[in-house]
Amino acid sequence: MHTQPDERRHFTRIAFDALTLISQEDLHWSVKLLDVSLKGMLIEKPLTWHPHTDPTPVFTAHIQLSGQTHIIMDMRLAHTEAHRLGFECTRIDQGSISHLRRVVELNLSDEALLQRELKALISDQ
Repeated sequence: MHTQPDERRHFTRIAFDALTLISQEDLHWSVKLLDVSLKGMLIEKPLTWHPHTDPTPVFTAHIQLSGQTHIIMDMRLAHTEAHRLGFECTRIDQGSISHLRRVVELNLSDEALLQRELKALISDQ
């Protein structure tokens, strides 16, 4: 796994592969997770992608880490590309943020960078 830094972003993207399900109300998509950060995720656009067109649609991601360990976050669609969808996290519970923090921590080799990202995440709230 590697990181993809982007000078416009406050959060380092971590290339990560895990069983991931995106849902919106009664719709569900099993998706390929491309990367994750403390603030969102990038997925491969499913072939059957036809979400509801609510004015402010809310999506929920379920990322299975192992056994009973998973990350659940509410998201909004931040950007769409031809074959990718980028989501921004709008709400995440304490347990999920702890698991997500650990994923990022294990993949960043720079403790100072992790601390900066955590501070940025807190200040965005």
